Amino acid sequence: MSENIDKDRVFIFDTTLRDGEQSPGASMNIEEKLSIATLLEEMGVDVIEAGFPIASNGDFDAVSKIAQIITRSTVCGLARTIKNDIEQCALAIKSAPLKRIHIVISTSSLHMKYKLQMTPESVLEAIRDSVILARNLVDDVELSAEDGSRTDHDFLCRCVETAITAGACTINIPDTVGWSMPNEYADLISMLLARVPNIDKAILSVHCHNDLGLAVANSLAAVCAGARQIECTINGLGERAGNAALEEIIMCIKTRSDRLPYSNNIRTELITRASRLVSSITGISVQPNKAIVGKNAFAHESGIHQDGILKNSKTYEIMTPESVGLDKSILVLGKHSGRAAFKSKLKDLGYNLENVDIEVAFCRFKDLADCKKDISDDDVKSIIEQ
Repeated sequence: MSENIDKDRVFIFDTTLRDGEQSPGASMNIEEKLSIATLLEEMGVDVIEAGFPIASNGDFDAVSKIAQIITRSTVCGLARTIKNDIEQCALAIKSAPLKRIHIVISTSSLHMKYKLQMTPESVLEAIRDSVILARNLVDDVELSAEDGSRTDHDFLCRCVETAITAGACTINIPDTVGWSMPNEYADLISMLLARVPNIDKAILSVHCHNDLGLAVANSLAAVCAGARQIECTINGLGERAGNAALEEIIMCIKTRSDRLPYSNNIRTELITRASRLVSSITGISVQPNKAIVGKNAFAHESGIHQDGILKNSKTYEIMTPESVGLDKSILVLGKHSGRAAFKSKLKDLGYNLENVDIEVAFCRFKDLADCKKDISDDDVKSIIEQ
């Protein structure tokens, strides 16, 4: 790792356009990819994984066009340890001022036996040869040990050492199937830092899937153990249950800097905009109670909570809606709402509270709320006009 890199700096590698697009039904056309890539760069994402160039002519063209317009973020393409993959990837990203080839090969016994049908020694040879080839084409190469979290530790150390010796600048240890527990994954990162002799020559990266709902927790545990790149996606998009969600990663670091004293370049006020753009393009809706970007993330219906929010927002909000690009919190009127929220709504609608019989109006509101899930402004106006 370069000595001039801040040891507490965490690099954000966004793979929405590659791994995220692998979500069933989430494929995007070139113009859609360009719009997302442009916003990712504006957000301050360090590395944009633009696609898998060898996968199709469309993917090659998309990566190539993204490489032509992105100037501040590193543009990355994925390749297997196959000569043609690597050469096509280099060709696709050649226009980018900052470019990276990301090479992936499985390293677990299960994957080597049934997926690759390769011996451990042949995998090591493939790692060495592919990284050397890629380094002859670009200065920045990343090696991913797919299914790294289920790989034998001794063999994983050999893979990592081989890749770094061959010229890899970043080593990614994916929890490909969402298998790990946070302490277990942190121990894996610590083990590599302790046992691989040349580990100081590369940045350790993590790529966690969410099969057990632990992708964000695992990613952050790995950072606490010494990893300094997190691979993630907008809205947690990705294969099966998805990837670690960029917005959750970033707001955890921002909100809990007491436990996560790490820096990054992300402009958090663009998070909601990015979430909505990706959701609109892919057609994959964000669940209402999704952390950070769900429509209920800053909405309150409980009377106790609403009263607290009206007195001091910090009583029930650990971050401000403005910090993620929203205008304000929402007090939702429903059967759980109390007088404080009802009075606040009347004031927002321009009613003079001195001229309203609050108790009568509030009782009618509660009666209506027992029968109707969503109470609109028009409903409240109708109650008052009665």
